[in-house]
Amino acid sequence: MTVVPHPKTAAPTAAADPRASAPTVRTGLYTPEERKRRDETKWTLVQGILAPVQFLVMGVSVFLVLRYLRTGQGLEVAHLSIVVKTLVLYTIMVTGAIWEKVVFGQYLFHESFFWEDVVSFFVIGQHTAYLVGLSLAWDPRFLMWMALVAYAAYTVNAIQFILKLRAARLQEAAERAARAAQVQVS
Repeated sequence: MTVVPHPKTAAPTAAADPRASAPTVRTGLYTPEERKRRDETKWTLVQGILAPVQFLVMGVSVFLVLRYLRTGQGLEVAHLSIVVKTLVLYTIMVTGAIWEKVVFGQYLFHESFFWEDVVSFFVIGQHTAYLVGLSLAWDPRFLMWMALVAYAAYTVNAIQFILKLRAARLQEAAERAARAAQVQVS
């Protein structure tokens, strides 16, 4: 009986991926080679800086949006904050795609971050819809609610990435412990 590996799980060949040298079995979020590339690329630092900046921008924007919805004051600054948040989102999405290409060899939708990327596109769609509505002069209160819904979706997406980061750290700790145990047995 011949077993044919599924294309999604089969190790890439050297012709398909110039980084491939020997088949590596994925046992967690990153293979050892991917972790090495992750740790060596400047894009990891860029993502590490942009993620909290985006969250801070969102926090300020939420305050400004809620202030407008409560008082009717500050519409222009609320709109500006949402536009800034959207531009930061676009920036982190582009740099994240570059990071994913460097680490995994493809720009988006690698199996390790597939669902995070799916939700990211949903979030981008919501932010872009806000910009379309702003350019078409939709009702300001409706636009503010659109932004809040987009921010809620972004928060879910941020939690996805935080949980993924935690999983990667736990994987690395388990691998270190296994290596240490192996050394003690030897």
